[in-house]
Amino acid sequence: MAAPDAPPQPLEEQLSRVRTTLADTTKLLVCLDFDGTLAPIVDDPDAARPTERNQDAVATLADTPAVTTAVVSGRALSDVRERIDGPSIYAGNHGLELAREGDISIHPVAREHAARIERLCAVLEVVLTSVPNCRIENKRLTGTVHFRTVPPAAVPIVRRITHDIVDRFGDDALELSPGKQILEIGPDLAWGKGDAVEVIAADEPSETAVIYIGDDVTDESAFRAVEPDGLGIRVGDGPSSASARVDSPAAVADFLSWLGSTGVDLLE
Repeated sequence: MAAPDAPPQPLEEQLSRVRTTLADTTKLLVCLDFDGTLAPIVDDPDAARPTERNQDAVATLADTPAVTTAVVSGRALSDVRERIDGPSIYAGNHGLELAREGDISIHPVAREHAARIERLCAVLEVVLTSVPNCRIENKRLTGTVHFRTVPPAAVPIVRRITHDIVDRFGDDALELSPGKQILEIGPDLAWGKGDAVEVIAADEPSETAVIYIGDDVTDESAFRAVEPDGLGIRVGDGPSSASARVDSPAAVADFLSWLGSTGVDLLE
């Protein structure tokens, strides 16, 4: 699908649509990215934590019978589950791992290529070890090359070497995708956060309204999955398939708090 070419409208300009959507249904599914959405982006990914207001707002929604909450993250499932409490559903590795109702499911193709991901991450650790602040994260089913704090002059080198290594050792089974100051390495298959959201939504009643909030390129497939019947909310500026935007995780907390205190009262 072509890249989006228009910026979303400010969320406040979409609130009448949100109210109408909620009033027309009895059930709500709220799907949330983690980094840049519930948690501010930080230089050290290990230090990322949801803001207190976002944690409280998610907990309130999770305790509301008419609302299902899900976190859909690029982080490994075990990682993101440790970082935020409350959601009934967690999707890790862009939905390649899915935890719900006490069960964990893993995409079979991703499972098949986990050893190849591990080997490739090990190679990248060696060849990029001399680049200051470059970090390789092995998430078992995917890998991430972090270069947020790499000196600007070295970033093109990181990109070039990463592409070369994936081309050489990926055996046409792996692909690279961009993110905010990262490169993601994963199995070459037609799967993304949008597919995970569709799987989660399929278990909900047919009239369920779906909201997805995210901040990165990897969230675009989820926005396309929920729009136009549901609502996609982009955190930050730029073109997007979402129809609404907010400025920051603090604004996400404002909206989630409104949902938990006022929005859910609109459900039939």
